[in-house]
Amino acid sequence: MTEQKTIYEKSSPGRRAVRFPKPEVPLTALPNEFLRKDLVLPEVDELEAVRHFTNLSQLNHGVDTGFYPLGSCTMKYNPRINEETARLSGFAKSHPLQPSETVQGNLKLMYLLQKYLAEISGFSQVTLQPAAGAHGELTGVMIIRKYLYKKGETQRNKILIPDSAHGTNPATSAMNNFKVVEIKSDARGNIDLEALRAECDDTLAGLMLTNPNTLGMFEENVQEVCKIVHDAGGLVYGDGANMNALLGIAKPAEFGIDILHYNLHKTFSTPHGGGGPGSGPVGVVDFLVDYLPGPLVEIVEEDEEGNPFYDLVTPKHSIGRMKAFHGQFGMMVRAYTYILMHGAKGLREVSEMAVLNANYLMHKLKDTYKIPYERTCMHEFVIEGRWEDAPDIHALDISKRMMDFGIHPPTTYFPLIVKEALMVEPTETENLETLDYFVEVMLKIAKEAHEEPEILHAAPLTTPIRRMDEVKAAKDLVLCCVWPEDAIRAE
Repeated sequence: MTEQKTIYEKSSPGRRAVRFPKPEVPLTALPNEFLRKDLVLPEVDELEAVRHFTNLSQLNHGVDTGFYPLGSCTMKYNPRINEETARLSGFAKSHPLQPSETVQGNLKLMYLLQKYLAEISGFSQVTLQPAAGAHGELTGVMIIRKYLYKKGETQRNKILIPDSAHGTNPATSAMNNFKVVEIKSDARGNIDLEALRAECDDTLAGLMLTNPNTLGMFEENVQEVCKIVHDAGGLVYGDGANMNALLGIAKPAEFGIDILHYNLHKTFSTPHGGGGPGSGPVGVVDFLVDYLPGPLVEIVEEDEEGNPFYDLVTPKHSIGRMKAFHGQFGMMVRAYTYILMHGAKGLREVSEMAVLNANYLMHKLKDTYKIPYERTCMHEFVIEGRWEDAPDIHALDISKRMMDFGIHPPTTYFPLIVKEALMVEPTETENLETLDYFVEVMLKIAKEAHEEPEILHAAPLTTPIRRMDEVKAAKDLVLCCVWPEDAIRAE
């Protein structure tokens, strides 16, 4: 059998996948400074091009093809009804610069989504503009900064961040020119209250709190934490990445959280990964509404029959626009659909099942893998990928071996406060058979770690690409495409 040729090796002069019609407008010369004469693309027909990209797509692991327990990132199944509604012509073919009177349905959807997200978490108002969770963080910390500056409290230049927080929190704070101070966790995985009190002085701007945190634990002292920060004059920012554990059960605003971002792709089932399109709406309590980025959708008037007219409004002290147009509208449609399909009762069941599934897995694995914090977890849990009697095995080896069984590795080496961490999140949609299969695989891997460690060191063994030298890849970066010499054809 001959080896499969690459698309470059199949290139043949004159073959084309697409033939464009003759232009109906005068041709214009392309600017020479933007032309790349060394960009050699393969010349293939349409069928070869389709096969090339289809084969590439089949190398990817996704939630549609297998179990994807990526802790903290909440890789939820994307219901197909979401895609159907997002493709409705009134949504898909509208333009954000259309006059408001021509897109009342779209504006109503945005208005209601603002209200639903606010109700779910207890906030007064929500902006839909931010294009990702980290973008929502940036928005929230910018609001904190402007609020404090408007009060004249410019000495407040410090943001506190627990060591169990998401890694984007310190970056967000630093980008806003705040000093970042880490707060340690206590023996139960909560914020150490004494360490917190020690940093709460008149330079405090706020605390960025992930709850449940990245250990998968609910912050047991969350109300006291918020009170300590508020008493010192600071604000509490809630990282809402883990809202999948709280839907219909608890409202962050009632804990004392002042600002929170939602990840529509984590909690409300919009597509996730590949750099977007994401969506990270931000909710705020009443006294911060005027600082939200504009525009928001509001009812500006009603006709004689009481029918509302929706339009875009910019808050009085707005931090300004955070995104071109009004945000990722297609993601809003999907999240809105998800919320309507479930309703209040269904959303609560989502969280209940996510928490149940995570605790089921943790219970099944706790006698084989070390659990650093032995408490009831929320929607995810952390185990240690190491054993004293198998010192040469690391979390990375376990993750690589999972791939041989068709399971995407969980988040590895995070959170940083757990040695050889593996963070597992099954989500609510995985059935008992899938969960039991995962347990079976994890127990088998543990046995191999002690009896046949060479298998784990070589894994993955069945994937198209075998184990790579990730340390070398990080140190020896290739940031541009290097074309194979035999694919470059002389002009």
